[in-house]
Amino acid sequence: MEVSVQAVSVKAPMCPSRGVLEHVTSRWGVLVLASLVERSYRFSELRREVGGVSEKMLAQTLQTLERDGFVLRVARPVIPPHVDYSLTPLGREAAEQVWALARWTERRTGAVQEARAAYDEARAAYDEARTP
Repeated sequence: MEVSVQAVSVKAPMCPSRGVLEHVTSRWGVLVLASLVERSYRFSELRREVGGVSEKMLAQTLQTLERDGFVLRVARPVIPPHVDYSLTPLGREAAEQVWALARWTERRTGAVQEARAAYDEARAAYDEARTP
C-alpha cells in the first residue's frame, strides 16, 4: 500500500498532522505513552497504572495509538488470553516528547495555580469596579 507524503504544517487547517497531534496529546494518549515509556504492560496493569481511565476509553486509546504506529499489541495464545502493549520505535520517540511535557507540567503546576489565583483576583476586582 502506497501512502502519499505531502508537505505537512500543523498550522494548516487540513493538515493530517493535526490528527496525529490530537492522538498523541489527548489526556489518555499522553498518560498511556508516558506509562509505556517505562515498560510494556498488560491491559489491566496499564489501566491501573494510568488511573481513572475507563476500560472503554483505554481500549479506544490503545487502538488509536496502535493504528498510528505508536503502540505494539502482542496477543499470546494462552488461556486466559494474554495481551501485552509496548511502544514501537516511533511510539518511543513520541512518548519521550510528551513525557517531557508531562514532567514539566508536574514541576510547574504551582506556578500555574499562582497565575490563576492572581488572574481570578484581578478579574474579581475589575468586575467589582464595573458594578454600579
